[in-house]
Amino acid sequence: MAGEFQRARSEEQREVRRQAILRVAADMVEEMPVADLTLNELSRRVGFAKSNVLRYFESREAVLLELLDSAWQDWLRRVATELPRSVDANEPVGARYQRVASVVTASLVDDRPFCELISVSAAVLERNISIDVARRYKLAAITNINAYAELVRRALPELGEQGAFNFSAGTQVAIAGIWPLAQPSEAMLCVYDDPALAQLRLDFATALEEMLASLLAGCLARWPATASVIPDRAGGDSDPININGS
Repeated sequence: MAGEFQRARSEEQREVRRQAILRVAADMVEEMPVADLTLNELSRRVGFAKSNVLRYFESREAVLLELLDSAWQDWLRRVATELPRSVDANEPVGARYQRVASVVTASLVDDRPFCELISVSAAVLERNISIDVARRYKLAAITNINAYAELVRRALPELGEQGAFNFSAGTQVAIAGIWPLAQPSEAMLCVYDDPALAQLRLDFATALEEMLASLLAGCLARWPATASVIPDRAGGDSDPININGS
């Protein structure tokens, strides 16, 4: 417990305690909104004094940024499995880009902690951290975005590197924008009962899939891969990309 805390005497011991703190924080994010997770409650559940938790993480936000990176890793593993399984390389690009949007959306709709952490990352989690933590987080973020972009390009080789990167970054922006709007308060739910206002209520899955499909269509049109990296089925040069047909 807090009164029995002993300083870790090796890097291995420090890492064990860091991981213990992260596990407890992850359990808390599963059961409560991120806004309700306090350093005091985290410390109580871990069994450390708050000052001792701060030996391993400089702030609540630093803990949550590490959780966000871990959530990215878990999500990327799921996407890496689902995209090849669900997207038929023999289908025309017009069918494949919509299928990619559908698969990505399906991978997110039941992952509330990941979506919520993304939705508060810029406005909340990036605000109470040091330059070192901020840099470490952004280096991890760019690695994750690039990994996601590569997964999408494997399913859509017609998409150029810049387009894949922009779509990958845009997915994060779409989640951050749509998720809070799709979690209305009780007052807003009552307002949406008015037929004149009902169309303002967003369903997360529907809105996200439409946004991602539109974003992919735009990226395919604006940043296509060069013909040299898009062989046709017979091994020759490809025709210009037609996202509405074959």
